[in-house]
Amino acid sequence: MPATKRVLFVCTGNTCRSPMAEARFRQAVAGRGDYSVKSAGVAATKGMPASRETEAACDRLDAPLDGFASQPVSAALLEDATHVFAMTGGHLALLEEFFPEHSDKFYLVCEFVNLPGKGVAADVPDPIGMGRRAYEEVANVLGQAIPAIIAYVDGTQAKP
Repeated sequence: MPATKRVLFVCTGNTCRSPMAEARFRQAVAGRGDYSVKSAGVAATKGMPASRETEAACDRLDAPLDGFASQPVSAALLEDATHVFAMTGGHLALLEEFFPEHSDKFYLVCEFVNLPGKGVAADVPDPIGMGRRAYEEVANVLGQAIPAIIAYVDGTQAKP
């Protein structure tokens, strides 16, 4: 049976935050046939691997990114997705500007979680060039947001 809930995570280059979200989300819904997950970037180059730091963080969490390759956001990806989660308000604004026909599918990653000290709908911080601690912080934020995302998606009627 094909997945009825098709989640897409979006960041800038599709080498740090969104691949990590994809891996953590895939891990969280493992064994569920009703979900599929992908990631893309608003300024991504096609075919790039995830950053070494992202791969290392995912490996530490037992959420490997085997065979990952970056891809730019496209109309086809958005058409296929039932739910699209942007890492920041800036990413969300770009999606809404360039793909307004899909705006009913767009959300922030942290839209459904109240992060301590950051509140609801906080941006997922960009870890690029910031070292291991920054990638661990992204993994922590995603770890808090993903259960809330799953609860939200489970509570919505996915579009065919």
